[in-house]
Amino acid sequence: MTAADPVQQARSLAAAGRMPEAVGLLKKVGRLDIALDLRRGEVKQRPASAVAEHNLASILGDMGRAPEAEAAARRALAKGGEAPETWLVLARALLAQDRFDDAEKAYEQALSRRPAYAEAVRDLAQLIWMRTGDAEAALRPFQPALDAAPGAADLRIARATVMEYGGAAPDAVWSALQADGTDAGIELAATQAALGFDPARALDHARAAYALRPDMRTALKLAEVYLVVRQAQAALPLIEAVHVAQPADQSALGLLAVAWRQMDDPRAAALYDYGAMVRGWTIDTPAPWKTLPDYLRDLARSLRKLHRLTTHPLGQSLRHGTQTTASLLASRDPAIRAFFRAIDRPIRAHIAGLGSGDDPLRRRITGDYRLSGAWSVRLGAGGYHAAHVHPEGWLSSACYIDLPDAVDGADRQGWIGFGGPPFASDLPHQHFEKPEPGKLVLFPSYMWHGTIPFQGDQTRLTIAFDVVPA
Repeated sequence: MTAADPVQQARSLAAAGRMPEAVGLLKKVGRLDIALDLRRGEVKQRPASAVAEHNLASILGDMGRAPEAEAAARRALAKGGEAPETWLVLARALLAQDRFDDAEKAYEQALSRRPAYAEAVRDLAQLIWMRTGDAEAALRPFQPALDAAPGAADLRIARATVMEYGGAAPDAVWSALQADGTDAGIELAATQAALGFDPARALDHARAAYALRPDMRTALKLAEVYLVVRQAQAALPLIEAVHVAQPADQSALGLLAVAWRQMDDPRAAALYDYGAMVRGWTIDTPAPWKTLPDYLRDLARSLRKLHRLTTHPLGQSLRHGTQTTASLLASRDPAIRAFFRAIDRPIRAHIAGLGSGDDPLRRRITGDYRLSGAWSVRLGAGGYHAAHVHPEGWLSSACYIDLPDAVDGADRQGWIGFGGPPFASDLPHQHFEKPEPGKLVLFPSYMWHGTIPFQGDQTRLTIAFDVVPA
């Protein structure tokens, strides 16, 4: 199948009146630009339609074009659209512009129309949490939602996430879920909670989730728990089945490396070939800046303006720090825009240096790339990233903009480590890279990586992004 085939197929679907399928296909292959053209055409064909404007707002939001998404959502509302989904799109567009008070009001408008709207409840709770760091306040939106829909699994799962990342004890999170063996999502959440205090119980929940819904997500979670209890032979068939069905799934590859490592299989070293696959590069100095330190100083100033929240988002690897709310790819700030010129040569050199091969990393090389998301993280004292992989990526990154003095110590504070999953303490990191201002570290997205916590009153400012073949 050529690269043009999915686009042509999507255009044919749209012409046949099957627009949701067309847009879904284009999202899957990363062609949001074509999806945007289709949605704009829909608005032209149906200028009075609030639904068409909503759909346009939604795709603009997916593309990180928040001001345009806001405008389209407001047009949908002006045309008579009152759907809670439109208020949710508007709220997310406002959040991406750091208009937090307006975003909260829009989330509340969505919930006034559908009190048990789990996505809106979750997003509102996360915004309250990131603004205040107050877990109790973040949990308040769940009570009226659960009063309206007491048995809603998606609400209970979202509440458990807030509890977990707000610092609740794992057994308290587990108790709040009320798992009863009837919902796969609840069983998955109970699995995660139980891992914090009873791996055997976690295994029971993972098996129940897989029995209820034997898909790739439940298979990988069950495999993960098998690895926690060091039953790699039981985990391996589950992981391999997902890998065969989805060869580019980075989560499966990450678990495959863990299983092989536990089994002393030499394939683990080939999959995690740090010498060939992980490398630090110095980014270029983009015009009109004359020196890299001058550029990094201005870039740091621009990034700090975006870090207006108090604490880390929910459900991610970040701890004791903040993350920007909108993709940096959509920024109009000159220093931030220049960053993407500064990294082009290192990215291309890294891809060229990988060479050719039929392994999961090299077989996807096409000769070109595109960026899939870009964000900034500011870590404070004790801040770190728990080890994780990037499920939708191909190459991932860490670019160091401003660093605390602690990174120069002998104990690797603030360094990035590779290879050690968060759920297997017997498998520590095998490779480390020391941060330096202007250093860009590139590595496979399937490679477990995390940050060593650091102490002191300084901050650690970075930009990260994912690279995918184009």
